[in-house]
Amino acid sequence: MYLKMFSRLTAVTLRVKYFPTLSTLSSSCRLMVEHDRQNQRFTVTPGSGTGAHECAVLNYRFTGEKEVDLMSTYVPETFRGQGVAALLSQAAMDYLVEENLKAHVSCWYIRKYIEEHPLQHLKDLIIT
Repeated sequence: MYLKMFSRLTAVTLRVKYFPTLSTLSSSCRLMVEHDRQNQRFTVTPGSGTGAHECAVLNYRFTGEKEVDLMSTYVPETFRGQGVAALLSQAAMDYLVEENLKAHVSCWYIRKYIEEHPLQHLKDLIIT
């Protein structure tokens, strides 16, 4: 389990390195998505020394055995427009693929993210 989690975090970190819209963040700022399975959310804390109120969050909930609802994303105002919500959305999509889940999408941003990344394997995960 630890190795799988470590691999997941590493993959997300590598994607951030090459994510073009994150160029406005300082090079010393290392973004990492954390998946809190117990609380059913993905989080990113941009920058060091920020408090819980500075945490970006994507919330989901299970609606069936293999179905989730991607309910909402929140990014603190100071970090908006820097690709953090896209990073959270990609982590959620990766989770759907890894766990063979289907998703309802209640969040407008995640719906927009999927439309802007028209990959068939992502669209196949979405319940309309």
